[in-house]
Amino acid sequence: MRLRGKGRAALVLALVAVVGMAFRVSWNALRDIAGAVGADNTAATLYPFVVDGLMALALVATLVLADRDRTFALRVLGAYTAASLVLNYVHGLVPELHGRTVDWGRLADWDPANWALVLLATSLPVGSIYFGSDLVAKVLHHRPAPIPTASANAEKSTETASKRSTADPVESIPAPVTPNATALPRPVAVGFLKSTPPTKPLPSIAPAPAATIARRAVAAESTRPRRATGRVPTAAKSTRPKRTREQLLAEAQAATADWPDAKVTAEGIRRAVRTSPVNARMLRDTLLAERSAAQAEAVV
Repeated sequence: MRLRGKGRAALVLALVAVVGMAFRVSWNALRDIAGAVGADNTAATLYPFVVDGLMALALVATLVLADRDRTFALRVLGAYTAASLVLNYVHGLVPELHGRTVDWGRLADWDPANWALVLLATSLPVGSIYFGSDLVAKVLHHRPAPIPTASANAEKSTETASKRSTADPVESIPAPVTPNATALPRPVAVGFLKSTPPTKPLPSIAPAPAATIARRAVAAESTRPRRATGRVPTAAKSTRPKRTREQLLAEAQAATADWPDAKVTAEGIRRAVRTSPVNARMLRDTLLAERSAAQAEAVV
């Protein structure tokens, strides 16, 4: 159920009345606290406006600001609300504050608690100056977020649809006028009409002959079947006899006799002996094993 104008006004007035009565109750306690920490009569009277007034300012700022600024305003509101609650609580615990018979700067019997309460009461005015100025600056420099384009287009489409839904007035459409339908003002005899002068015939222009595009001769694909390739002739085959493993090892030993161990590689043996990579790796391993065995025997 949505409230209309009178209902909203009544709700706002009731809220203002409740807030005003609550401020009057808190004002009594904060005034006595201010007098206990050394404030004069004028300062003690204005002290509640410093604390509770900043609470109201922070509440208004939370309704205007957004994102980080709104979080900051909420923190200020929470901090000053907690501080006002603590001071009202202390005012209820210390009866001497009611008659202003308490010593200056003495809000509690325990010294650490008294120091903390005096620091809290005296720092609230300074905090009001800082946080209040910051909140006012944020509110003045705040710019509301622009309306999204999608919602604006939706509103325009709704307005256009509502306009189209209304019936358009019927307009009379004039009859089409044909050029041959014009009537002469009065009948005119055919004999008195002026003859139009004969026009000279224009010479006909012969069209230019189009150049013929010469076709290029394309070789036709041969449909003749290819002859099957026969076996490789014997003359084209290698005439070098196939060497055994012992022959390859003897050739590798002779070729690498003066090679250092670092140079004995499969690629080097393959080039020196002219054999396959598989045989070259086998020869490399065999030669390195023989050299290792020879070095071990020499050491012994």
